[in-house]
Amino acid sequence: METDPAQWVPHDPAERPDSPLLRGIMRVLSKVSSFKELARAYYFEVVLSLYRCSDCNGRLEMVGVSKCSCPCGKTLDPTIRFQQSSCCNAPLVRKIFHYACSRCHQTVPSRFLFDERLFDRAYFREMVQNARARERKKREELKATLAGSRSGDLILLEEPCLDSVPGLTEALNGLIGTDTSGFQSCLSRSGFSIEDYRNHLLSVIGNGSKLFSDISPLIEDCRRDKIWRFVTLIFMRQDREVSLTQYGSDILVERYVE
Repeated sequence: METDPAQWVPHDPAERPDSPLLRGIMRVLSKVSSFKELARAYYFEVVLSLYRCSDCNGRLEMVGVSKCSCPCGKTLDPTIRFQQSSCCNAPLVRKIFHYACSRCHQTVPSRFLFDERLFDRAYFREMVQNARARERKKREELKATLAGSRSGDLILLEEPCLDSVPGLTEALNGLIGTDTSGFQSCLSRSGFSIEDYRNHLLSVIGNGSKLFSDISPLIEDCRRDKIWRFVTLIFMRQDREVSLTQYGSDILVERYVE
């Protein structure tokens, strides 16, 4: 018998949300995360102190993955603008997952990435659009095939009798009486609010896209939060609020576009 993930309770007391050990680990992880953010800010402040805006000579500030801006409004990719390859002393070009020398095409690590992953959103947006176009084409071809194989109109000469099929009436009665609210009520009893998670996910994604691993948690229990985020995204995908695309071991979450 399958078990609802949101109802799962670890056998090991150390893994339970109310465990002192787990609470201590969460505090340590929070401090490590805060220190990491400070280290990232300090690193970029030092690296960018060597460069100035070419338009107004203003100070540059990191605002995204290998993307910086100036108070005058100018934005640029500092890796392409300021860094050259050590192999050919040539400008760098941006690939899908990395930067490369524009002459020999050898991969070159960027000085303007702390621990982020280079992610070409335009490339993956195009790939997703192409995949959706193929799906629409397949659906249209399937509809055309089904329309061509459709049988003619059924003309009934007498009123259908359900009792003519043994067991049909009982099966229909059982289907109508099936309780479909069990799963939702089970989730509600566990403290899970799908509406809270839906609002959180929509605010994080906005009108763009976000990797599942980059979506901030809503509760301290990371394991349970990941399960509830995933369950909510499945319901949101069914309601055509978001689109989910497999990206390696991660999932790209985007606002649904017709």
